[in-house]
Amino acid sequence: MSSTNLSHIVPLDFNSVHTLPDSHSWDSSPDHHSFTEFIPVIDLHDPNAATLIRLASEQWGVFQVTNHGIPMNIVQEAELQARGLFELPRDQKLRALRSPESFSGYGRAPISANFTKLMWSEGFTMMGSPFEHAAQLWPDDYSVQTHFCNVMEDYQKKMKGFCGKLLQLMLGSLGLDHEDVKWLKRPKKSSRSNPQVLQLNSYPVCPDPTRAIGLAPHTDSSIFTVLNQCSISGLQVLEEGIGWVLVHPIPGALVVNVGDLMHILSNGRFKTTMHRAVVNEEHHRISIAYFYGPPYDVKISPPMKLIDQDHPLLYRPVTWKEYLGIKGTHFNWALEKIRNDLNQAPCIYD
Repeated sequence: MSSTNLSHIVPLDFNSVHTLPDSHSWDSSPDHHSFTEFIPVIDLHDPNAATLIRLASEQWGVFQVTNHGIPMNIVQEAELQARGLFELPRDQKLRALRSPESFSGYGRAPISANFTKLMWSEGFTMMGSPFEHAAQLWPDDYSVQTHFCNVMEDYQKKMKGFCGKLLQLMLGSLGLDHEDVKWLKRPKKSSRSNPQVLQLNSYPVCPDPTRAIGLAPHTDSSIFTVLNQCSISGLQVLEEGIGWVLVHPIPGALVVNVGDLMHILSNGRFKTTMHRAVVNEEHHRISIAYFYGPPYDVKISPPMKLIDQDHPLLYRPVTWKEYLGIKGTHFNWALEKIRNDLNQAPCIYD
């Protein structure tokens, strides 16, 4: 692995710097001012939960859920393990450094390549079992390896079950069922079942948060993303006509961000959320994001139930794998690329 490639992956040694380096100082201020609009909070035990989710997805593209069914001891233990990982000595974390060809491991935010300035954050990405990386992080302590893996695998399992139920609520709110979205009927143990992506994020204490950004503005490629903010605020979403809105952490709640693929699947009904993470000079913030998507080989497109004379087809079919490639090239203009591809193709609908 060349040093040039490594420069795009290795995070800064945040403990060794006391002033913001030029590499992390953004030419234009991130504008940390945020408004106090209230992001919808939805109790999943509410009999009107599906309707409330539809309204929140249409109007905001983000909402918080309570009574989600994931035991809080599992959520808290995952947070504890994530914090412990990021508090390891830098040399130890670098043992699990993500290679340029891989999605998994320790490193900078994957979106870093789209910006000339660097972000005040570090991350650890897992796709499935983290055993290989745990063995690199704690090579001489099998018990620590095992406990970390057990916690993260349990968290992923519970999150996947929750996401399946949430997806059915979201689709049901649009009048859709398994017959309309046939990949939902695949056997749960199918080798082509939904991939799991778990992202641990670390935003260290920053010496000058007014000129730094933890995670630059972007949308997620997933169907939706479920985020545990871990009690410290930092997530902001961009709402048209309002500006950046802070998503205040609520004890026991999880944040749901609508992703690009859900925007496509809903034929533009559900908004995909432009969001960012800001940093502070007092607290080391941790967050855990679970990206929920379809099997990589499934073509995502709006079901015919959502298409009529008043609601023409907006996007061409695309797989998650293909869309990730388009997103890597066009970044926040990827949806526009999919829409333009449809407009340039022969019409297949009357």
